[in-house]
Amino acid sequence: MTDNEGRDAGGDTPTTEQQLEDFDTTRVDTTASENASTTEEIQRQEPSDPANDPLFVREGDEDGSSNQIWADRDLLSIGTVPGPDRIVGRDAEINSVAGEIRHLVHESQPNHVVIYGETGTGKSLVSRHVSDRLVDTATARNVPAASIYVECKKNNTETRVARTIARALSDKSDSGIEIPRVGLGSTEYYDYAYDIIDEYYDGLIVILDEIDMVDDAEGLLHELSRAREAGHTDAYIGIIAISNDIDFGQKLNARVQSSMRTTDFVFEPYQSDQIEQILEYRRDAFQDGVVQDGVLTETADRSADEHGDARKAVDVLRIAGDIADDDGAEVVSTDHVDKAVKRAEINRVKETIESTSPQSKLVLYTLGRLTGSDNRRFRTSDIYSQYETTCGDVGADPLSYDRVSQILSTLALMGISESHQIGGGHKQGVYLEHQLIKDKDVVMKAVVESDERLSELHNGSYEV
Repeated sequence: MTDNEGRDAGGDTPTTEQQLEDFDTTRVDTTASENASTTEEIQRQEPSDPANDPLFVREGDEDGSSNQIWADRDLLSIGTVPGPDRIVGRDAEINSVAGEIRHLVHESQPNHVVIYGETGTGKSLVSRHVSDRLVDTATARNVPAASIYVECKKNNTETRVARTIARALSDKSDSGIEIPRVGLGSTEYYDYAYDIIDEYYDGLIVILDEIDMVDDAEGLLHELSRAREAGHTDAYIGIIAISNDIDFGQKLNARVQSSMRTTDFVFEPYQSDQIEQILEYRRDAFQDGVVQDGVLTETADRSADEHGDARKAVDVLRIAGDIADDDGAEVVSTDHVDKAVKRAEINRVKETIESTSPQSKLVLYTLGRLTGSDNRRFRTSDIYSQYETTCGDVGADPLSYDRVSQILSTLALMGISESHQIGGGHKQGVYLEHQLIKDKDVVMKAVVESDERLSELHNGSYEV
């Protein structure tokens, strides 16, 4: 019997009538008085001086110099690349990558490199640091060279990567060549790039971050790795490919593996002491004495236990500072870290569900509303019944039972929930049960903030 056929079949853990009643009684009452009280908190009056609008500029901080928390908040921005004296725990990796591409400074072909590892393990940081130093050394030895960094998650086709390389080369060389943003194929963009390289450079390092996100990664790698051999350019081109997928290299066809002949490195997650040192090097983002004892240690320990991702740890510290600043606090405490960890997790769930359909958000919301403190599992039939209620609440037309079942499977693949196939016993068939594997409050706040209809249902926000 299928899950659909077993909607009315018995089971070991059916949803109780009381739980279904609780679902209805906990729906939000969007009354006019609640909406009025919310809007009263927002200052709508036009300021006499727009430069000091109190919505954005606090009293006493008109010139930006009296912030109690921040000294240089940008030091905790994701895009900020720290100086070489602030790179922690990656000396061996720096030396290894440098050893593979160093041949360029001697006007010889550098080796191609593939770096594997989970997010936030320093792959991009080390690649950019080593490449920048290589360019400085080569230039000082009268070997004109450049390095180009390509974010492949954003530039996810061969044409977009080729365009990014060509336009970056034009900017770096001050060639004055205007390269169109649209209307050309990868071949034309490669031609632009090769012309600029031959005019201005003897060597080039191309960093392809998250190379596995490119639709035709094989074509891209084959083109760049054979550019000199094929006579497209006289310059030496070295590739540093970065991937979170440890099997990426094995998936490449034999032709690309032959032309690349890569040296592979795996970056391990950071340990707690390393993350704490990374955070310590960014303490000067805050005013002196603002960060209380234990804040950096707490942030590092929690990050190391959960993921070993230095980027996420830095993000948590920034969010903790923002929370303290918003609260008007004089210090950043471990309580702010607790709130920041949850806020960061909410942000990650929002990013995960950002690309899902509006109906998927309603299904996830329904599962969240059903979930109690025991985080028990729910049958598809129970979820579908309450999903129909949710659709009525927001004025949406419900999907079919089978389509909702497919959405629940997709949510499980995304790592937000999980599904279990259950045998109901004699004459009760087989059915699925679903439960959240993320914190209920985190999921609920994320889904409410990502859907305008659900946000209106909760008067603008879901309070954790």
